[in-house]
Amino acid sequence: MKAFKTTLLEGFFMTKKVAMITGGAQGIGEAISRRLSQDGFAVAIADLNKEKGSQVAADIEKNGGKAIAVKVDVSDRDSFFSAVAEVTEKLGSFDVLVNNAGLGPTTPIETITPEMFDKVYHINVAGDIWGIQAALEQFRKNNHGGKIINATSQAGVVGNPNLSLYSSTKFAVRGLTQVAARDLAEENITVNAYAPGIVKTPMMYDIAHQVGQNAGKDDEWGMQTFAKDIALNRLSEPEDVAAAVSFLAGPDSNYITGQTIEVDGGMQFH
Repeated sequence: MKAFKTTLLEGFFMTKKVAMITGGAQGIGEAISRRLSQDGFAVAIADLNKEKGSQVAADIEKNGGKAIAVKVDVSDRDSFFSAVAEVTEKLGSFDVLVNNAGLGPTTPIETITPEMFDKVYHINVAGDIWGIQAALEQFRKNNHGGKIINATSQAGVVGNPNLSLYSSTKFAVRGLTQVAARDLAEENITVNAYAPGIVKTPMMYDIAHQVGQNAGKDDEWGMQTFAKDIALNRLSEPEDVAAAVSFLAGPDSNYITGQTIEVDGGMQFH
């Protein structure tokens, strides 16, 4: 009988796998955590707010899934490595990392301070680097491939007004994704990114508030500054983004790497 051969990436999806989602306790991260649980993953909700993460994990388990919460400060390399090791120990494997955590402050050029620069870049960019390093360590220890999925943004594809720091970090994430995809391909590790548009989350509403305030306008004006060009004529729900991450985390995307999937309702086309 002719042997049936599979790649390592195909093989590790034949059994229940483990996905860790940073910033998984709220907003887009929570939606991703719930969706990947529905897809059959054991999920680790990694968040600075472990209490909120524990609440999400408990709800997932109540609905028949397997979930744990771990505390992580993504800007701290040691914290990230420790969290990944804890997830591997408690759930028995480590297969998918979703680098979702991030900050999105409103920053007109003249308002940026060294302290603000350091904080945002350490969370949005260095955090992804530490995550890639920590995931790679576990993939190698477990002798299998894996998937790394990074959060960029519509603002990381086209620069958005008043978002100098946020946009520039998300452009950096796209570059990091492409380089890591090339560097890790031989180890059966794919690295991709998702770029949400205007999603109904607390972070987006805060950005809209700040942009409106800076212009002497209300929150609705601030939101429409970003939302007016959506072809599908509606704001995104977190679940819209989670659906794209589900694809990138699953076996149907095994031959895709180094790419950014825009989930923006048609704000721009590429």
